[in-house]
Amino acid sequence: MSARSALPAIATAAAAVLLIGCTSTEPSASGGPDISLVKSGKLTTCTHLPYPPFQSRQGKKIVGFDVDLVDLVASELKVKQEIVDTPFEGIQSGEDLNTSTCDVAAAGMTITAVREKNLDFSRPYFEATQALLTRKGKPYRTLADLKGKRLAVQQGTTGETYAQKRAVGATLVQFEDLGLLVSAVKTGQVAAGINDNGVLYDFVKDNPDTEVTAEFSTGEKYGIAVRTGNDALRKKINQVLADAKKDGRYDTIYRKWFGTAPSS
Repeated sequence: MSARSALPAIATAAAAVLLIGCTSTEPSASGGPDISLVKSGKLTTCTHLPYPPFQSRQGKKIVGFDVDLVDLVASELKVKQEIVDTPFEGIQSGEDLNTSTCDVAAAGMTITAVREKNLDFSRPYFEATQALLTRKGKPYRTLADLKGKRLAVQQGTTGETYAQKRAVGATLVQFEDLGLLVSAVKTGQVAAGINDNGVLYDFVKDNPDTEVTAEFSTGEKYGIAVRTGNDALRKKINQVLADAKKDGRYDTIYRKWFGTAPSS
């Protein structure tokens, strides 16, 4: 969720499942010609919570930027989206797609060469980079400033990989999810945390005692994943994303979750 992935062998499998309504007409069993779905009348999405503003719980619903984009695909297929909250290892390894736990994976997930061996990605739908989160007023503006300090990373993510290569002399402290990472920064368990810029800026909005002090140019792009070889569904997702960018729906969803229009 991304820059996100997970380390091998997370024991617990899928957790909560939640129906998310979309503006569909009568559901169809298959989703359309050549598109076969794992559940009749549903487009099932695997994700890993929390990762706001891309996906997070709001009361009994799961909401977010990724949720709204996949709802566009579900609507086009005349089905409803159903979301499965599952450990990230099963998502990025392709296991959840290969075992028909879900049709798509939408989890703020960065397209990487390693993941492309396990999944087929849509065209990129979001650009991201790594950023540094600290408590307000702390003097950490670069990774070099963290020498001898504790730096929070989300395990298995591209942020962790970046910190392993660049945060020389810092002690990396792994956390399973974003919520635990930002809490560790806020409460002073660690000096700083590294993760995707979108989620960290979203956190700072509601936590003014924290701030993003640096961004690192990593040129990451998110994609929606399908099972390897599932070209019919991947092409449909690409078509929906292209149409949404053309007709303004993408910009509307982007402004809803980020408060500004996309830069390109």
